[in-house]
Amino acid sequence: MGYSDYTEIVFEHFMAPYNSGTMPDADAEGRYGEAECGDALTIYIKVRDNIIEDITFLAFGCVAAIASSSMTTVLAKGKSLDEAYQITDKDISDALGGLPEYKLHCSVLGEGALKNAIDNYRKRQLPC
Repeated sequence: MGYSDYTEIVFEHFMAPYNSGTMPDADAEGRYGEAECGDALTIYIKVRDNIIEDITFLAFGCVAAIASSSMTTVLAKGKSLDEAYQITDKDISDALGGLPEYKLHCSVLGEGALKNAIDNYRKRQLPC
């Protein structure tokens, strides 16, 4: 177990995460994980015409958690809500060039938080 277990893509997304930060005017946010237990992720989305126009994240966790969170935003940005909802933890891991077996759970953070954000957005669109 060590840094040699990670791909260059993982390091790129860890050292200079894409779309990192809060989004005060987000249309919705989704959370997944527990900071008290290890890794946690919050994803913020801005939606226009059913497309994720902008997406940012705040993550607490290890190298794999940060890289997975960053890659999730890259994969989802510009996609329709339905397309983004289909992004899986395997898609995230594959896009990173793979994660060590003992870190695969980190890619679940991205999938869970993204789906929660989309679900929260859709709930807000329902008539009262």
